[in-house]
Amino acid sequence: MIKKKRPANARTGPATCWPALLCLLALWLGWGWNGAQAQSLPLSSSGPASGISLSSSSSSSSSSPVPPSSGGGSLQVLHWWTSASERQAINVVVNQLAKQDIQWRDVAIPGGAGMGAAKVLKSMVLANRAPEVTQLNGVVFGEWADLGLLLELDNVAVQGAWEKQMFPTVWSLLNNHGHVVAAPLGIHRINSLFYNTAIFKRYNLSPPKTWDDFDQIVKKLQGSGIAPLAQSAEAWQLATLFENLALAESGPAYYRRLFVEMSPAAYLDARMLHILKRLRGLSAAMAQPVRERPWTEVARSMVSGEAAMLIMGDWAKGELNAWGMEVDQQFGCAPVPGTGDFHLYSTDTLAMFAGNYAHQAMQETLARLTMSPAVQSEYNRIKGSIPVLRAADPHMDRCARDSWRAFSKGPAWQAPSLVHRMATDDTTKDAIVAEVQRFFLDRSISEEQTQKRLAAIARTLSRNRND
Repeated sequence: MIKKKRPANARTGPATCWPALLCLLALWLGWGWNGAQAQSLPLSSSGPASGISLSSSSSSSSSSPVPPSSGGGSLQVLHWWTSASERQAINVVVNQLAKQDIQWRDVAIPGGAGMGAAKVLKSMVLANRAPEVTQLNGVVFGEWADLGLLLELDNVAVQGAWEKQMFPTVWSLLNNHGHVVAAPLGIHRINSLFYNTAIFKRYNLSPPKTWDDFDQIVKKLQGSGIAPLAQSAEAWQLATLFENLALAESGPAYYRRLFVEMSPAAYLDARMLHILKRLRGLSAAMAQPVRERPWTEVARSMVSGEAAMLIMGDWAKGELNAWGMEVDQQFGCAPVPGTGDFHLYSTDTLAMFAGNYAHQAMQETLARLTMSPAVQSEYNRIKGSIPVLRAADPHMDRCARDSWRAFSKGPAWQAPSLVHRMATDDTTKDAIVAEVQRFFLDRSISEEQTQKRLAAIARTLSRNRND
C-alpha cells in the first residue's frame, strides 16, 4: 500500500538540507567533499559520433531553475541512451513531452551499462547541479531516495493504477519504503542469443538450446574463418557473459544466492568452478585477440558475417532493427543455452530529482507519459525490450513475445541482472565485474584462485552490509 505523499511544508528534501546531503553523498562515494573536484569532472551533452540527435533536445547542459508552469518549461535529462536505436526509442518520449509544451534538454553520456553516466550523475549532484531527470537502474533507486533526493511519484502512480497495470517485479523495483521513486519504460531480456541466419543456413545449424549444442556449432565452424561467438573484452560485456553462465548453470535460485544474497558458500560451490571453466573455455569460440569494443561494434561483427552468434541484451535487436535488419531474415534470436525457461532482466527507468520542487508538475507529466500504452508499445518496439504492462502488447515480434512469456511466469523464473544493477549495489557489482575481467584476460590466474577471490569479496561485502 502506498503511503500518502507528505505535504510540501513537511518535506525535508534537498531544498532544506542540501549541505548535509552533499556530505552524505561524498561519504557514499568515498570522497572528501571538494566542490572544485566535482565541478572538474567532464560532462557531455551529446551522444557518440553516430550523427543521430534528438530533434526536441537542446545541447545546453545548464541546469538553471525553471519557474513552475503548466507548459513552456524544460527538463534536463541525464542518460546513456546513445546508440541509433536508443536515440530513436527515447525520441518517442521526447516527442510526446513536446506535445505537452515541455522541452527535453539532453545530457547523454556514452558508455555501456551506464558506468560513465553514474559517475557524472554523482559529480553533478555534488556540484549542486543535479538534473531534473536521470536514467537510473535497479537497487540504486533506494540509495538516492534514502538521501531524500528523489521526487515521490505516489500520486501519479495511484491515479494511473500503476500497481494494477504493471508486472509485480517492476512495481517492487520502483518502491522505496512505501513510496514510488521512479517511472518505468521497459524490460530487457539479457539472456538473449542472436545469430546470423545466412551462416546458420549455410552450415545447416540450429539455435543452440544447451551448451553441448553450442560446442557442436563451434566445431562445425572450425576452419571456416568465422568466429562462432562475437565478444568484447569490455568489463561489463564479459560480466554479461558470466552472469548468463551463472543462470544457465543452476537456475534463478542459485543465481540469486550469488548476486543478491552474496553468499560466500555459493561462490565456493563446485558449480562456480564449472561456470569459470566454461567462461574461460568460451574464449576458443571468439576471434583472437579479444579486444575492447563497444557493444554496437560487436553486434555489427555478427550481422556482417565475421561472427556467427552474439550473447547480449535484447537492446541488440533494437539496434539491428535500426540498421534496417529484421528478425528471422538477417538475424535470429533465441535464449542463451540453458536459460530458455528463465528471464535475466534489467529495466529502463527514469527518476526525478526533487530539488526545490519547481519542476514537479513537468516531472509528473513525464512520469505519466512513460506509462501510457502508446509510449510503452512504441518505445519498446524500437528499443528491443518489452513493456512493463501485464497485458500483452499485440505489436510484439517473435523475440519480444518469447521475452514477455518468460517474464510473465513470475519471480521464480526471473533473475535480476548483476551488471545492470538489478541485483546489488554498485560497489558489489564493480568488485565482481573487475574480478571476472581480470580472470578472463589473465591466463595466469586459475579458476580456483578466482573462485576463492570471489568468495572473499562476497564475505567482505556481506560483513559490511551487516555492520
